[in-house]
This record gives sequence, C-alpha cells and structure tokens, in this order.
Amino acid sequence: MSDGVQNQPGAAQAPLERIQCQWCQGQNEKTATSCRFCGAPLDVRNLVSESGWREAPRLRDMTEIHFGESTCQVEGEIVPVAEIHIASGDSVYFEHHVMLWKEESVPLTTLQLPGGIKRVLAGMPFIISVASGQGRIAFSRDATGELVVLPLHPGMELDVREHSFLLASHTIQYSFVRIKGLANILFGGQGMFMDRFVTASAPGLLILHGYGNVFERTLKAGESILLEPGAFLYKDSTVTMAVQQQKLTSGFFGGFGMSLAKMTGPGRVGIQSMYVHHASGE
Repeated sequence: MSDGVQNQPGAAQAPLERIQCQWCQGQNEKTATSCRFCGAPLDVRNLVSESGWREAPRLRDMTEIHFGESTCQVEGEIVPVAEIHIASGDSVYFEHHVMLWKEESVPLTTLQLPGGIKRVLAGMPFIISVASGQGRIAFSRDATGELVVLPLHPGMELDVREHSFLLASHTIQYSFVRIKGLANILFGGQGMFMDRFVTASAPGLLILHGYGNVFERTLKAGESILLEPGAFLYKDSTVTMAVQQQKLTSGFFGGFGMSLAKMTGPGRVGIQSMYVHHASGE
C-alpha cells in the first residue's frame, strides 16, 4: 500500500529542477557541475566584456560531453585532445591529419566531397575521414589554443573558416560555401571557401579548434563589426560577410590600405585571439 501521494496513479509529479547552460542553453540536472552537451562549467558565470564579447568556456581537464549514444572527453589544456567513445550506430567525421590515435576496433572510411580540384586549389580537404563505432578515437590540432564545443540544434547552419573544425557527428551535413571577393584576404592564396555545417531534424555536435583564446558576440539585425581577417573563426549563416577597404594616409609614404572583414547580423560571430592566415596548398 502506498503512503506517498507521489506514488499514486495519476498524481502530479513535481517538475525536475534544471540548470541552463549559459553557453549552449542546454538543460542539465541541478547537481551537474558541467554541461553534458558542451562541457561548459555550470558553476562559473558567463564572462562578457563591455563591448559584448563573451569568452568561450574553458573546459576543465577530463570534462565529459554527450552526443547521441556516444561521449567525448576533453583532455589537457595547452594542446587539448578530444577523446571520443563512439557507440554503435554513431560516427564522426574529420580531416584525416587531426587524428591522434584510435583503437583497432574503430574502422575508418572516407567521405568524398564535391568541389574536387577547386577545394584543392583553395588549400581545403576534398576527402574527409569517417570513424564509426564501437571504440575509442582521439583528435588534436598541432597547435595551442582552445576546443570550442558547439552543439547544433535541428535547423541550424554554421559557417567555419578553413582548417578549424576538429570533428563533427554524423547527424551534421557537411558542405562548403564559396566566398566571392574574399580570396587572398580571409584565407590567403587561392582561398575561396568556408566549411558549412547544417543540421536537419536531428541535433549534432561540432568541435572547432581556435588559436589562442576564443570569443563570441551576437550581432543584432543590421548591426555590423569589422574584423581582422585572420581572427575570424565561425559565424551563423545569417551573418553576412564582405570586404571593407581602409585607406591609411602617411605624410612620408603616401599611406597604405587595410582589408577588413565586415560582419553584419543577425547572428553569432566567433573570433580567435591569434591571427592565423593559412597559405593555399596546405
């Protein structure tokens, strides 16, 4: 015989208390100390500058993130590693040179992309590697910086600068966008593309590598900001990008020009504090 109202059939259950992650807005159990969806610490306040830039969360060593039936553990801080435990039915894809190690049980296949010779000339990969379950595999960029974990909800589109994405779950569609007029400015050499990641009906996980520290700002509709091109890391597809030339005059040499990337909202823009200009042919 039940002596508690909560155990009686049809009795109203008290709602579970949740903590909302300030970085990805994921809902977590009240007792959680880090977000299960992006790894952001839940006991640290969102750090935002007076100009509106907020720091990407510093993931604690051995933070665990969940996507699908799989998990990702972030290890280290100077050159962080993303160790993935792939569950049956899940898979992740990546540029082949970012794999650090894998278990023998994890098979690798390739995903060939459209664009072929154009992507090669732009210094971008035209073949992507795919790892499927079950087993463990780890990834790392050969550079200091931060891992930026971006859970993508259904119906989202995100544009990312070349050679910045570490891995993405199989539920995220991968394509590229040609940026007219930005060749030799944003990406150097023959660079003309950005990676585009799109989710349809299912959520997914995207992990980027940012050189130095990473900051994000949300632009309102019609609001613009000018970036040093090498600082650009990612943006929502709703944010438009254009080139703005700045002429700087000098009494001795007549001046020189500066090319900046003009970003116009609405949407998020992510930057990295180390300016990186990739040469074509990498």
